[in-house]
Amino acid sequence: MRSHATVPIAEHVSGDLFRIYFGSRDASQRSHTGYVIVDLSSPARILEVARSPVLVPGNLGEFDDSGALASWLTVVGPTRYLYYIGWNLGVTVPFRNAIGLATASVDGPFSRFAAGPLIDRSMTEPHFVGSCCVLHEAGLWHMWYLSCVGWTQLADGPRHRYHIKYASSDDGIHWRRDGRVAIGFANEQEYAISRPSVVRDGELWRMWYAYRGDRYRIGYAESADGLNWTRLDHAVGIASSESGWDCEMIEYPYVFDHGGQRYMLYNGNGYGKTGFGLAVLVSKA
Repeated sequence: MRSHATVPIAEHVSGDLFRIYFGSRDASQRSHTGYVIVDLSSPARILEVARSPVLVPGNLGEFDDSGALASWLTVVGPTRYLYYIGWNLGVTVPFRNAIGLATASVDGPFSRFAAGPLIDRSMTEPHFVGSCCVLHEAGLWHMWYLSCVGWTQLADGPRHRYHIKYASSDDGIHWRRDGRVAIGFANEQEYAISRPSVVRDGELWRMWYAYRGDRYRIGYAESADGLNWTRLDHAVGIASSESGWDCEMIEYPYVFDHGGQRYMLYNGNGYGKTGFGLAVLVSKA
């Protein structure tokens, strides 16, 4: 845990206690997943820090040998499903990502479901896939995930372009991908849309995500069916601060409810290099 605290995820422990998973980097810049425990009634005080990683990079040559970064936690029955981003260093491009899975019992440690990824490059998605949100509703599994559509060679090196697509599954393991785009690019300058966080409020589906042209911001969209989305970025209700750890950019939101209150975990400057923060939804009434 040498640097970074990126892509935070909240897991309820008991009362107001939450375990916050996040990715950190070792001395070789490889991503590991650890956690802290906080009390939401006084979240600025860290109660516990993981003594060892929850996820570590895979074996040499595997899809996650350069990093294992948790992306989403879904609990179904007695099993916790921790979907994570596995990545490799590249040669012609800096990296490639894929989506892996680790599972655990209610109180047990996580272990890899398989040595290989659940979702990777394919005939129709030839570049890479990444950060995802997974919800289980009425026997159907929904996934919204980052999908890279290409790379562009710039003067300072290759630059990726990715947006958010949708997949479905009957078991959370085997996924159907038909190329459906959930959140597309708003314009030609926008080249990165990532880390979807979906909440269902009755018949309305809400999604928060990170998007960028010149810098990362947090966006917001709504849907009546979880498939067709309308971007309403102007209604997101959060922006960069005037100074401090999140004054340059904000990104990688994770939205959750507790005790009748809605919260958002998110990263600030440097893609998590300055840590993560907590925002609280304030009613307009």
